[in-house]
Amino acid sequence: MNALWLENNQISLRDVPPPKKPNEALIKIRKAGICSTDLELVKGYYPYIGILGHEFVGEVVDAPDESWVGQRVVGEINAVCGKCEACLNGRRTHCEIRTVLGIVNRDGVFAEYTTLPLENLHRVPKPVSDEMAVFTEPLAAALEIQKQVQVKPTDRVLLVGAGRLGQLIAQTLSLTGCDLRVVARHEHQQNLLTARGIRLITEEEIQPRKWDIVVEATGSPDGFDLARKAVRPRGTLVLKSTYKGDLNVNFSSIVVDEITVIGSRCGPFEPALGLLENNEVDPTVLISAEYKLGDVVKGFEYAAQGGVLKVLIEP
Repeated sequence: MNALWLENNQISLRDVPPPKKPNEALIKIRKAGICSTDLELVKGYYPYIGILGHEFVGEVVDAPDESWVGQRVVGEINAVCGKCEACLNGRRTHCEIRTVLGIVNRDGVFAEYTTLPLENLHRVPKPVSDEMAVFTEPLAAALEIQKQVQVKPTDRVLLVGAGRLGQLIAQTLSLTGCDLRVVARHEHQQNLLTARGIRLITEEEIQPRKWDIVVEATGSPDGFDLARKAVRPRGTLVLKSTYKGDLNVNFSSIVVDEITVIGSRCGPFEPALGLLENNEVDPTVLISAEYKLGDVVKGFEYAAQGGVLKVLIEP
């Protein structure tokens, strides 16, 4: 089968054997999405060799339980052992020996087929199109913020960054009724937000030390610095970015101001699918382009350009 292979910071389309793992479902990919993590992996953010990609919607073609065959599915990216201390104590996404789809020791979805354990799969409701369903994983990541932090209508919330994930974070936070402002640098990003009634703010307009909750979603040191200066004493700083290299952070000021710092990544799939089914969010407005798997390298080149949001890949 055709697949996008990453090795030595180089990507190429290869012909590889179809995946086959005991006790896992074989899934034919219908659509897959390029995210910022994929682009950072190509740059060397994390040492990975194999097939890239972790955002997908597909169809089960073979499974240990035949009732899954023919089902349209999305899948959680962490495959866990269920036996280690983290798993047994309810921290399954932090399994000590987990593999991660297209990221850690598990081939991903920029291919014709992939495999996952049945426990990772979620059926896609019929009203949810493939174009919507492919966003389930990043939408779930956006919703993880509200699992970790109680966001109240009275909260002043600042979101720094309005890229691929930032747009979904903005849409989900706006549903809470909080006093939300978003820093968005690109005109297209700004237009998408204002079309949904989400208010913008420039960096110059941000009042320092006044925001109850600040979400950093740029992945840049400058974005972190802006977010840190904005959060009020005893406020909450949520980090939705993975940073390459080290950040220069004044931890004394975090201690003195009693700031709560929360790292946030994978999130709940069923609530995400529920939002999609009820049309409470619309991720399809983020689609910038769609490429066939045979042109996936070109798709990556386009996705890496400034201001481009979601690029989809279809086998």
